[in-house]
Amino acid sequence: MKFSYSNPTQIFFGQGQISAITRALDPQAKVLVIYGGGSIKKNGVYDQVASALKGFDWVEFSGVEPNPTKETLDKAVLIVKQQQINFILAVGGGSVIDGSKYVAAAAQYEGDGWDILTGKHQVNSATPLGAVLTLPATGSESNSGAVITKAETQDKLAFLSPYVQPKFAVMDPDVMKTLPEKQLLNGIVDAWVHVCEQYITRPTGAMVQDAYAEALLKTLKKLGERFADRDSDEWRANLMWAANQALNGLIGSGVPQDWATHMIGHELTALWHVDHARSLAIVQPSLLRNQIEFKRAKLEQMGREVFALQGDEQLAERTINAIEAFYHSMGVATQLTEHGDDKEAAIDAVISQLNNHGMVALTENQSVTPTEVKQILTAAIA
Repeated sequence: MKFSYSNPTQIFFGQGQISAITRALDPQAKVLVIYGGGSIKKNGVYDQVASALKGFDWVEFSGVEPNPTKETLDKAVLIVKQQQINFILAVGGGSVIDGSKYVAAAAQYEGDGWDILTGKHQVNSATPLGAVLTLPATGSESNSGAVITKAETQDKLAFLSPYVQPKFAVMDPDVMKTLPEKQLLNGIVDAWVHVCEQYITRPTGAMVQDAYAEALLKTLKKLGERFADRDSDEWRANLMWAANQALNGLIGSGVPQDWATHMIGHELTALWHVDHARSLAIVQPSLLRNQIEFKRAKLEQMGREVFALQGDEQLAERTINAIEAFYHSMGVATQLTEHGDDKEAAIDAVISQLNNHGMVALTENQSVTPTEVKQILTAAIA
């Protein structure tokens, strides 16, 4: 175990915390509030943010998509540059926060912002940003990563930079009260797979990271099983906090990480607009079965510690079945149906995109090559 860990995002967690924006911001800040389709105007969040920004110089930008596109975000980049914005406030879920990170970085760069995603430009400065989380799922409110789509070419890529780590994050579980059931289920699945990507690798003796990952998985499993309680303060608060902890960098410190499920899932979203979380549920079981010999020890550990399964020679296989059954218990599909009638063409399209993006040796072992992707997708696509 050898790592450097820092999480400088200040968290304001709990009911009524949107008002904390007032004291978190520099009084001289010129703020751009970025949000999505306008649901925050129906659930009271917009009014709370506006109240907290009373006396501040601020403007707004709306219309960020569920999978934020470069094309939309570049319009916000222009506002930051033209109006000399010096703070960005993202009000939304992971997509809005990811999009705001792109805006923050691209606004400090004279070239095409997509260069950040392709690696042509390394981010060396960004407009400071904060977040008001409205949909728990991605953990983007307190990490340095973002995933952006280029609609023109159906490319979906990620970037990491400490410069876009939010300065603060407001996490008020009350904002979840009006979320559709599907988005709450997506939040559980997204956070679950985030933990799995950092946990189902190989044994390393990192007892704290393992035990913390298992605690998060057991929490998420319980939230899924108690989905009928989703309208309680306790249920909402635990999902919001679990999703944050799943991807704030802590459980992944000093241990191998996978992320192949995400890389393949991103292509399903880019090509067929599958919800991000749903794409993960489609890919993960098939990928785990394909890679089972590399992951057998940790799958067995997960079976014992998370699902309370008894050990035998088939424990790893039964653990994968239990993961898939968990998705099915929440009505989340584990096979792709959005691709149309031509399964072979769909598989070829995903592999072609992965090749274009240099994703030809995935997982912690670089053992998922295009050959393995074809096998995985053959099982994962209906």
